[in-house]
Amino acid sequence: MKLIKKLLQKGYGWGYNLLNPVFWRYVITHLLEGVLVIFGVIIVVFLLYYALPGDPVSMIAGQRTDVMTKEAIKAELGLDKPLFTQLYLYLRDLSPVSIHEDTPQEREKYDYVPLFHVGEQVLVLKAPYMRRSFQTKRPVSELILQKLTLTIVLAIAAIAFATVVGIFLGVWAATHTNSWVDNVIIGGSVAGISTPSFVSASLISLYLGYKLGPYIGLNGTGSLWVDTIYYGRQLQLQNLILPALTLGIRPLSIIVQLTRSSMLDALSQDYIRTAYAKGLSRRQVIWRHAFPNSLNPVITAISNWLASLMSGAFFVELIFDWKGLGYETVQAVRTLDLPVLMGATIVIAAIFVVINLIVDILYAIIDPRVSLQ
Repeated sequence: MKLIKKLLQKGYGWGYNLLNPVFWRYVITHLLEGVLVIFGVIIVVFLLYYALPGDPVSMIAGQRTDVMTKEAIKAELGLDKPLFTQLYLYLRDLSPVSIHEDTPQEREKYDYVPLFHVGEQVLVLKAPYMRRSFQTKRPVSELILQKLTLTIVLAIAAIAFATVVGIFLGVWAATHTNSWVDNVIIGGSVAGISTPSFVSASLISLYLGYKLGPYIGLNGTGSLWVDTIYYGRQLQLQNLILPALTLGIRPLSIIVQLTRSSMLDALSQDYIRTAYAKGLSRRQVIWRHAFPNSLNPVITAISNWLASLMSGAFFVELIFDWKGLGYETVQAVRTLDLPVLMGATIVIAAIFVVINLIVDILYAIIDPRVSLQ
């Protein structure tokens, strides 16, 4: 215990004492800010989507259902209540701690764990309940969790490709300044930033997927898993290459330019000249001294782009038929499946908040120049 406390007090090479109350005040403040952002997103999403045209009851029950069935569905969804009461019920459904009636119907609906009784009701602990899809009748949380897994796989593959290739090209451009290689890399990165994802997705799907795909072993469309008759589900990683390549073009271009700029700044510092004076080789100076000191803005870009890719894969998933969260959200827009739309928007907002919170906390730990006030 003494060793752990000593490491925390010294920060183990980090910028701040992790036992400092100021640090934890900083963490709690950012955490509360994140909760408020998510709360605001929920309210805006609720008011926005409930202002859309369409009758949810008819979407669920069909146009020819009898009046009594429609009234029962309306009562179950709370649509017969005032707007603010509906908002309260939706917030209660999403809250992990809430008060409900302790009935078999409520237990089956929310699958909660009762904590203690509050009068005739009970305080419960549960997973956020996002209602059910109007089209498939499946729980929205179950649907989003299934689709989000595919989107996470695609986003991680895209950011990994962008990071590795972008850093390599950025370092290469910085060490060959004003050469034709540098000009080609910079020109390509500018083109990559300027090209919208749906344009690059269409071109890559057409030429690399459909025209050249049969010759190079790539598919222009498909999912990560392919059903086969004899062997069940088989992993088809070639279906991941083109959507990951397309989604990674823009962050790759940003990483190239940031790495090049940071490397040029690092290579002009005095410690680089000192390293050369000590007899270190050019390779040692670049990778042991200049490169580690130029990573700070690159790490920032990678963390921000990872959150962006999680929510920005809509067109890429649609064009490549990658059935992730983006694909499902577009289908929900087409059919006005409001619970799926609302759930997907809230989950994407939560991903942004969580990633930004983690990055802020890591900066406060690693970089002593970050103000905690």
